Amino acid sequence: MPVSWDDTAALTDAHDRFLAGRLVRRAVRPPILSSWERCRSLGIAADHVEVLYHTELDLGGSLADAARPVLDRLETQVSGIRVSAVLCDQDARVLERRVGEHSLNRFLDSLNLAPGFAFSEELTGTNGMGTALAARQPAFVCGREHFADIMRQFACAAAPIRDPLSGRVVGALDLTCNHRHADASMLGLVHQAAVDVEQRLLDRITARERALLAAFPRGSPREAADALGRRDRLALEELAMQLIAAGHAGVAEAWLPGGRGVTLWCHEARSRSGATGFLVEAVLPGGGLHRCAPQDSLGSPDAMGPPGGPGAVPVAHAPLAHAPLAPETSAPATPGPETPGAETPVGGTPGPEILVPETLVPTARSADAPAPFGEQPRGEPLAVGEPGVSRLALLARERLGLLCEAGVTVGTTLDVTRTAEELTEVAVPRFADYVVVDLPDCVLRGEEPVRTDGPLRRVAMAGAGMASHLYPVGESVGYVPSTPQARALATGDPVLEPYLHEAHGWLAHDPNRGGRVLRAGIHSLIAVPMRARGVVLGVAGFYRSALKQPFEEDDLSLAEDLVSRAAVCIDNARRFTREHATALALQRSLLPHGLPAQHAVEAAHRYRPATTGVGGDWFDVIPLSGARVALAVGDVVGHGLHATATMGRLRTAVHNFSALDLAVDEVLTQLDDLVCRLDPEAMGRDGMGAEGPAPDAPSPGGTESAAGPDTADSGHEPGIVGSGCLYAVYDPVTRRCTAARAGHPPPALVLPDGTVEFPDVPPGPPLGVGGLPFETADFEVPEGSLLVLYTDGLLTGATGRDAEVGFERLRTVLARAGRTPEQACDALESLLPDRPADDVVLLVARTRALADDQVAVWDLPADPAEVSRARQEVLDRLTEWGLEEPAFTTELIVSELVTNAIRYGREPLQLRLLRERALICEMADGSSTSPRLRRARTTDEGGRGLFLVAQLAQRWGTRYTEHGKVIWTEQPLPRGGVR
Repeated sequence: MPVSWDDTAALTDAHDRFLAGRLVRRAVRPPILSSWERCRSLGIAADHVEVLYHTELDLGGSLADAARPVLDRLETQVSGIRVSAVLCDQDARVLERRVGEHSLNRFLDSLNLAPGFAFSEELTGTNGMGTALAARQPAFVCGREHFADIMRQFACAAAPIRDPLSGRVVGALDLTCNHRHADASMLGLVHQAAVDVEQRLLDRITARERALLAAFPRGSPREAADALGRRDRLALEELAMQLIAAGHAGVAEAWLPGGRGVTLWCHEARSRSGATGFLVEAVLPGGGLHRCAPQDSLGSPDAMGPPGGPGAVPVAHAPLAHAPLAPETSAPATPGPETPGAETPVGGTPGPEILVPETLVPTARSADAPAPFGEQPRGEPLAVGEPGVSRLALLARERLGLLCEAGVTVGTTLDVTRTAEELTEVAVPRFADYVVVDLPDCVLRGEEPVRTDGPLRRVAMAGAGMASHLYPVGESVGYVPSTPQARALATGDPVLEPYLHEAHGWLAHDPNRGGRVLRAGIHSLIAVPMRARGVVLGVAGFYRSALKQPFEEDDLSLAEDLVSRAAVCIDNARRFTREHATALALQRSLLPHGLPAQHAVEAAHRYRPATTGVGGDWFDVIPLSGARVALAVGDVVGHGLHATATMGRLRTAVHNFSALDLAVDEVLTQLDDLVCRLDPEAMGRDGMGAEGPAPDAPSPGGTESAAGPDTADSGHEPGIVGSGCLYAVYDPVTRRCTAARAGHPPPALVLPDGTVEFPDVPPGPPLGVGGLPFETADFEVPEGSLLVLYTDGLLTGATGRDAEVGFERLRTVLARAGRTPEQACDALESLLPDRPADDVVLLVARTRALADDQVAVWDLPADPAEVSRARQEVLDRLTEWGLEEPAFTTELIVSELVTNAIRYGREPLQLRLLRERALICEMADGSSTSPRLRRARTTDEGGRGLFLVAQLAQRWGTRYTEHGKVIWTEQPLPRGGVR
């Protein structure tokens, strides 16, 4: 933890180590360390500082007048104590000084802590008033926490003073004493004093407005022919703000819903003391809302010119004094002229001043305008205010509107680059003429930045013109320590450079490019670090050109708010990018890296992950016994790591079920049962809910969650019920395919002539529903046809949710003869959008067939004498195929298989020999009993035949058919054994 502010020895050591360039992050309070880093970036020397004197000071301005009573109170509170109270302006120039002991004046004069001298952080380093103004928040600096050696004997507590309307920092209050007498309560005392000054500034503004409204003469109200609702009143008040902010008299016409026209009359009023303001009155057709008899003090209504002038545009509502508009509203809180002197305004003036309205400048009246005011009684005041105050209020409302728009338009995607672009687009041209965003490359990859003092990548830029000469998008930018961007990254605080031609640190980065930028008209800069969750992600730069005023201090808060919102969105996008990359890497590792060696089909595949999150789409090609091959495509519901992990579990299960040589529908049935068991496990309980609390049990805190017991645990993984799968088995001997599907689109079949069909595979329920059977479809597949399996993202990716249109587009793309599987995959990718919302898997297989001379079949009677004939038939066929080498072992295998079938099986009996990539021997019989491999004892007469088969064959197994079972073996072929 940082050392205490009164630990002088530790702070002195930390200061020395900081000046030596060593790490002191754990030894200094964060606000002080940030100030030290700003001082170092500005090149301030700790052993020598300069205090400048300024002759042009506003010692009698509104800030000094408002602060004077507060300083008087502070002087009384610290009377008899060697403490000074100092008021400074926004540039840290001392305006007024008070002391608790008069003997302290001479000492402070020797240190130049007197009116006219400036103690900004840029000149004198870390100190109370300078640091409070730089950080725009209260600051407490004690002893060695001062950057300059000459100031280490002091303890300073300072708080900034803000303009109550614009929020701009206009000055600061500071309490200074010897560091040995420092007390942390000084900060609370000076902060409250600053709040009191801000309140007095606000009172001075509102007092004038209240006086204007109170002085407006009113007669007895009478109901008008038309009444205004609340929405109409608010709209007219906003129009009134626009007129007041314009700063000149005039008449505007407005139209309300229903075709009603309203005339707003804005005229200047001046008091006898010379104070001026503007009043806006509203008059409806038919006489207005409240009518008053003309007053002698206001002059004759006939003297007013006809209404006209430009129409007002609705603008933001401003915090000005509003008069009640509708007849049914209560009377205003401020006294009217009927009770003169009943209330003294806040500003201290004894009684309201009677204001005399100016005469309007005559303007041309449009043909559709209401009748002139000359013969109408005056309306009730709608709003009253001063032009400068209204402009500030309108500006504040515009900034609030910009922040609201940023909250809606920034962060609409989980893409880092697009989010940065949205920030630049929302700020141009309403706040800045050019906006740039620079991020480290690691952020673009989804990683958390370790350091931001290295090269950055410009990822987004928006501007009013192209000839800005700023670094273009995609270029690497390395900021030197003196630049505002580097200082912002180092300190974590925004940096304002109102005049770039005077910013020597910015020019030192690239003098040639900087000169071109200045010549292009860019003159002002705000650099804001992009900080989210305690991590600095990059920096944003706001530039203004010659067409706009330079950035001011109050623009920093708006820039910070914009960037802070965007930084959180960018950090969310970065985290998503990291998780997406992790899930994608896991997804690709769980998918087949290559297709297994088999002869039945020639296959190609594609996988396109979704941009919004990696899903659970998968595919597989699984060689089966009897030269067959299984083609599987599936889709797990949901996205993210959970879906990817579930996909891996389902794919492993399909492999296991396929290895058992289960029927196609039985594979889906077993998979469905597995999903039923996996889904409750994902929800944190077993199939009967035994591991979790009972549905009516209270939560661990003793009370049930408001969301109910089923949703109280926010850590539950999403369920996997609803996952889909298409499983098909192709037999190259029979040239037939058997397929079944569970909540999945049917396959497409492209015949050799280019005709596209969608085989009628009966739809089955999605996996996890349970209790329903799956039906299969068996259809012929000519040799050279394409079997196309895909996930639903291919159908809906480019056409929204209309799957029928997707089928037609799929048919159109596939309708071409002579394509290879790779070419078909390339053609199908044209159906996908650039940024698919769902994962897409393609599996295209071109079928092959075994020729007649590669297959030998013998039907055998259940006669033991047939065993020798079967051996001889096999030997003759192997000789014909040129496979004399494996003939002996094959003869032994055939002898054992045929003998077991005759002895233990039932008719019909059939022996089949296949010459493919391996030599396959199959013995089929009508029995469903499964042989079992066991180790025979020395005294057993039998039980060694199946063991002998297992030793001689490379693989062996059993598969069941509709009419019985098949025991099969595979033996490797010798080199050159395939003709």
